[in-house]
Amino acid sequence: MNKKGHVLNAVLLSIGLGYLLEPATQLSQAQATIESIVMIAVPVTLGALFPDVDTAFGKHRKTLHNLAVLGAFVAYPYAFAGNLEYVWIGVLTHYVLDVAGSRRGIALFYPLSSTEYSLPTGVAVSSKYATVVTVIVTAGELALAAAIVYEVPQWGFELGRQTIGI
Repeated sequence: MNKKGHVLNAVLLSIGLGYLLEPATQLSQAQATIESIVMIAVPVTLGALFPDVDTAFGKHRKTLHNLAVLGAFVAYPYAFAGNLEYVWIGVLTHYVLDVAGSRRGIALFYPLSSTEYSLPTGVAVSSKYATVVTVIVTAGELALAAAIVYEVPQWGFELGRQTIGI
């Protein structure tokens, strides 16, 4: 996917995640939702753009498009406290968009393997359908995020109740 697609994905995802994490059901709650969106948008957008830094050095869609780089971004906030806790989401969504939205795919296991993985849903970066595919992939990511935010805690609650017998 191109930079426009990655930025569009990051911005739409940030709006959706901000609302999922801080839903405004009344006008008086809108400020908290907007603050949540802004707090998430900057690091997610930076993370979404970071993997393409490898166009300046190394091998594009290999050097910074792999699971080791994603793991480093997931681990970073635990090692160093700061405002980078959402950057990994941007890196992950960049990977998802390159795998599901583009024909070429990415080398997830580079440098161990140069094999590039993709899904048959991808289109050429210059395709007139690239934006539509970006929006569809983003909707899928938001659906998964909503399931995690709303369903996974319920599963944990139910498992806990069953464990203690109530």
